[in-house]
Amino acid sequence: MLSMLKLLTITLLLNSVLFAGTSNEAVEKYLEKNFKSNPNILALKVKVVDKMSLEKLKGWDALIVSVEATVKAKEENREIKQKMIWFTNGTIITQELTDIQTGDSLKELVSPSFKNEYYKKENLLYGNANAKHKVVIFSDPLCPFCRGYVPKAIQEMKKSPDMFAVYYYHFPLPSLHPASIELAQAAIAAELKGEKDVILKLYTVEVDARERDVSKILAAFNKALNTDIKPADLTSEAVQKYNKGDLSVAEDVMIQGTPTVFFDGKIDKTKRLYEKAK
Repeated sequence: MLSMLKLLTITLLLNSVLFAGTSNEAVEKYLEKNFKSNPNILALKVKVVDKMSLEKLKGWDALIVSVEATVKAKEENREIKQKMIWFTNGTIITQELTDIQTGDSLKELVSPSFKNEYYKKENLLYGNANAKHKVVIFSDPLCPFCRGYVPKAIQEMKKSPDMFAVYYYHFPLPSLHPASIELAQAAIAAELKGEKDVILKLYTVEVDARERDVSKILAAFNKALNTDIKPADLTSEAVQKYNKGDLSVAEDVMIQGTPTVFFDGKIDKTKRLYEKAK
């Protein structure tokens, strides 16, 4: 995906240019015009899906832009879909804004909101759907930080079902932890079979994060959860649909790493807002 992003981005003549108008339509037309200058892009759709003001920089807005494209490739054309962040103050549009005092990119402060349609019944782990607060966790069960943070946070919020509705979304990181792909699918399969507390038990599975042998991964999973999940369960239509649904939501809200936490629809960089709410 990173290479596709670069392929799209290099079509821009300048990273920061004069720009007339701040309407979403004007931004979309400008970006489409510049992207289409790349002959490898055969079809393109650009849409501003979210817009937010920057608290640290008055007069500037951050735009979340969805890009769908058909890109020419040697063997077969590729369909890509991804989101990008742009900034504008009405006369300039740019992809980068940096705090001169800290050196931090302002992109770190931008995140799409977690919309109501993303709160899916099947992802409600604990608590009441109409609880006072909604907490969303995207996690990889083999991420070292996740293994320390996620079970503890879930256990704490689980005690207060009217205070917290806890939603969990699988987001394995295959480049770092290949085994997490099958573990996530196994967890989904177990939940669909009616097993309880699957996610909490998932973080007790002991397996090499780089393991690629499905039989070994499932042996470790079944041992920890006392289940009998088989390779065929991972490829079932129901499991794959659930898995793709989680990844689709992750893409929509631009998840890059784990754990990523949303509190009442807004990203929680501290991952500790649930403690203050209690």
